[in-house]
Amino acid sequence: MAETTRATSAAAVDDLVAAVLSGSRRALARAITHVEASGSEAREIMTRLYPHTGRAHVVGVTGSPGVGKSTLVGELARAFRQKNVTVGIVAVDPTSPFSGGAILGDRIRMRELAGDPGVFVRSMATRGHLGGLAAATSDVMRVLDAAGYPLVLIETVGVGQAEVDVARLAQTTIVVEAPGLGDDIQTLKAGIMEIADIFVVNKADLPGSDAVVNALRAALALGSGKSDYVGHHFLQMWGDAPAHGSHPAQSDGTWQPPVIEASAVKRQGIMDVAAAIKQHRAHLRQSGAWARREKQRVQMDLEYWLKQLMLERLLQQVNRAELSDWVDDIVDRRAAPQDVASRLLERFRQAT
Repeated sequence: MAETTRATSAAAVDDLVAAVLSGSRRALARAITHVEASGSEAREIMTRLYPHTGRAHVVGVTGSPGVGKSTLVGELARAFRQKNVTVGIVAVDPTSPFSGGAILGDRIRMRELAGDPGVFVRSMATRGHLGGLAAATSDVMRVLDAAGYPLVLIETVGVGQAEVDVARLAQTTIVVEAPGLGDDIQTLKAGIMEIADIFVVNKADLPGSDAVVNALRAALALGSGKSDYVGHHFLQMWGDAPAHGSHPAQSDGTWQPPVIEASAVKRQGIMDVAAAIKQHRAHLRQSGAWARREKQRVQMDLEYWLKQLMLERLLQQVNRAELSDWVDDIVDRRAAPQDVASRLLERFRQAT
């Protein structure tokens, strides 16, 4: 009976993967649901899809809450769709305190894209994961990549100082600022200045935008600009160099993050942001940084899954009652967390 169940499951995975690769949106949604749920079936799906990844250009959009990230992402998707580029969007929402799922605020704000078959929007709940991203965001991005979306936009939840994980996941990172947040150098205080490949001052039609732009440009002038921290991908599918402005690279070949004024609500400056994305991809392609960035991302994924699988196997050797006893010892200061972890790891090592 168990053999039959496994065979049925394997056949179902085969069918699902084949449907994803053939462009089925329904199969894509189902595959992402499996990946978010984790488990052995999700791992099998990723194993089958992984050889078909590595083609998408992943653009992360991050910034403090209220700067207009969702509107900007929606307008960027519209701009690239005008060039016939299909777009996948991963919108990481806060977790609902009632259902545990995504609040879906981003999907509501991007409802204008709902009727476009060339755009796939997926909202994900953070479920307590720090860094502005959900734990499964990397795998969801790869599923979209395997499904044939050449551009994947990832919008983080907007948590301020912790929003740096996106720079490890995306080839191009956009940091969005806006006037009226109470501080012209909010980005510097948030600690995400170093991860930006492109700065966008959204809501530039509002008073105070010039001060934000000047503060960012002054801060960039003090440094040497951001190096090839992230990668590049697929210059040829976007055509030749963009027509908007010059290539923002310094004389030593490093990338100088541009500061772009935009108003996503009024659809102003969006093409300039899209052009900067193309320029950054071109720069990274020419500099060879894509391969280095991909290696960093693969290493991050490998370390994550090693931790996950080792923790699962370790916890299989410790029953809940024993784990509860260890927790009590730590609470009562009879043992330190590091000591307990070392003992459990030693037991795991001896068992293997």
